Amino acid sequence: MALLQLTSIPLGTRSTSVADYIAEIHQVLQESDLPCQLHDMGTIIEGNISELLAIIEKIYEIPFEKGAMRVITQITIDDRRDKKVALGDKRNAVEHISKGHEARRTDAG
Repeated sequence: MALLQLTSIPLGTRSTSVADYIAEIHQVLQESDLPCQLHDMGTIIEGNISELLAIIEKIYEIPFEKGAMRVITQITIDDRRDKKVALGDKRNAVEHISKGHEARRTDAG
């Protein structure tokens, strides 16, 4: 499995808010049944690479269809093939290590 992070920034919308655009993208992602997680700066989607590229092709046009005149799209793909990865694994690993560091500081204090 791979993880894909998507950030879509519609421009030329006559508003500083882009929530309506992102909500429609998020709705399509929810209907796709691919695991995804919306966060403040984008969305992370989990799937095999062909699924991820297919969903990107599907959602890429949404801001234009809603009237955006320009869209900045950032896509980052982490396709790790030496072990299985899932949404949240990286965060969980960092939090686990962080707790270990915190415990060592407490023991030393």
